[in-house]
Amino acid sequence: MDMNETKEQPLPVSFEEWESRARGVLAKGPFDYIAGGAGAEETIRRNREAFRSWRIQPFMLRDVSTRDARVTLFGQTFPAPILLAPLSIQGIAHPQGELASARAAAALGVPFTISTVSSRPLEEVAAAMGRAPRWFQFFWPNAPDVAASLLRRAEAAGYSAVVVTLDLPVYGWRERDVRNAYNPFLKGEGIANFVTDPVFRSKLKKPPEEDWNAAIALFGSMFFHPGLTWRDLPFLRRHTRLPFLLKGILQPRDAELAVQHGADGIIVSNHGGRQVDGEVAALDVLPDIIDIVRGRIPVLMDSGVRGGADVIKAIALGATAVLIGRPYIYGLAVAGEEGVRRVIENLLTDLHLTMANCGIRSLAELNRSLLTRR
Repeated sequence: MDMNETKEQPLPVSFEEWESRARGVLAKGPFDYIAGGAGAEETIRRNREAFRSWRIQPFMLRDVSTRDARVTLFGQTFPAPILLAPLSIQGIAHPQGELASARAAAALGVPFTISTVSSRPLEEVAAAMGRAPRWFQFFWPNAPDVAASLLRRAEAAGYSAVVVTLDLPVYGWRERDVRNAYNPFLKGEGIANFVTDPVFRSKLKKPPEEDWNAAIALFGSMFFHPGLTWRDLPFLRRHTRLPFLLKGILQPRDAELAVQHGADGIIVSNHGGRQVDGEVAALDVLPDIIDIVRGRIPVLMDSGVRGGADVIKAIALGATAVLIGRPYIYGLAVAGEEGVRRVIENLLTDLHLTMANCGIRSLAELNRSLLTRR
């Protein structure tokens, strides 16, 4: 029996159980920061409603004694079409933060995506993962030299793709955080990659260790970049050889522009409902974007994925893979590395069982014929 598990209180199984336990472990500010969304949180609810609106129609009498859930992206093959989404400042959920999440992902061969605004430096997380697959999520600073430095560091540390988050030009209106007067960045949470960056440090009069408030202020002045346009994308090619995916695409027109501007992949996402209240669900627009892209580049999706059936639905609608966020951060809050590992293991098992019970032997067999719309 695991040290984190007792007869009295075994580790949770369902998403709702993990969320409830995390609420009991975390202070209100950190919990609401993780759980909350924009405005009245209609977008969070719509993400789940979108998955519920699709129904699975299984196929019978197929030999499903063996199943293959592997997926290949950018020359790397993973055990399942599941990645850990970039979640910022994981140190507010658990002291080990990204290190614990990354180690759990590495143990199972599932790619971990580190956020630009992580609690641990990207090199430290890479070292903890060894040769396991990892991606770097890129919040584009408005200081070009710092942006270039971050990209170079990610490539040097063995990250194999860059996830460029587009849907945070400015901070969303998050009523829970306003009510709690909670902004972890004002305390210097999540700036580990900046205070360890040589270019960032060169802009300070004193090292961050001697004047932490000045480092926080400098970070705040460069983090948001609302002036970005499609014309800026060549910057990425100039400063990294890694493939890049554009995250936050919801408009079919933007999907076509992403292809035209040389993106290596798209992630259909509404930031887990954290940026715009009343936004479309990522799953609702996924089929339209798949039809526009026509297989020219991989299309991934996140926002609302909770179980194996959700993964099946997204892949059947055309996604190459999905990313999960809140499920594993709740696992981190409850039981650290073991909690994250358990969340991933449960999801992988759920996926394989659902494939078998649907008559699906490999991801290649998944298409819209498996689904019906409620």
